[in-house]
Amino acid sequence: MKLTWFGDNTFRIHAAGAIVVVEGEGALPGVDRAELVSGADLVVAFAGAVGGAKGDWKPRAPLRMLEVDEAMRQPEVVGLGHGALVVDADGEAPLVLAREDFAAAGRWLGQAVVVLIGEGLAERGGELLERAAPRLIALAGAESEVDSAFDALRDRLDGTGLIALERGLAVEV
Repeated sequence: MKLTWFGDNTFRIHAAGAIVVVEGEGALPGVDRAELVSGADLVVAFAGAVGGAKGDWKPRAPLRMLEVDEAMRQPEVVGLGHGALVVDADGEAPLVLAREDFAAAGRWLGQAVVVLIGEGLAERGGELLERAAPRLIALAGAESEVDSAFDALRDRLDGTGLIALERGLAVEV
């Protein structure tokens, strides 16, 4: 899965052979919307996806060999509560985009990639690590927020990866 953060809560995700664009509120400086959504298979508004919350969400069951054809299923984007959503794509780890705390829990969270967006990254990362150990936590925020989160979380990871996202740069997760 390839993830590109464009600022705020706007992302372009390449997963399971599809391109998903999650758009934040308002225009971002230096980002051309036409280029952002170019070639996208699915474009969703962050606020719209969050609105359809499913607190007890779990990943879709994988397709059985008899169900698989040449094309994979389109990724699914589902709200996890106020300020968080999950992208579920066949053959990929669940991708959680969280601008605020989210209450989702389950074994799937241990395989997930969780992107913490905005402010309070250190506190939210600490709370997340207390209830689950995701495969990877990615931080998307101001440099000072990311720095303080690295300082607070580095000794508590216990096998969880921790990275900082840079605006406009793609990361393979």
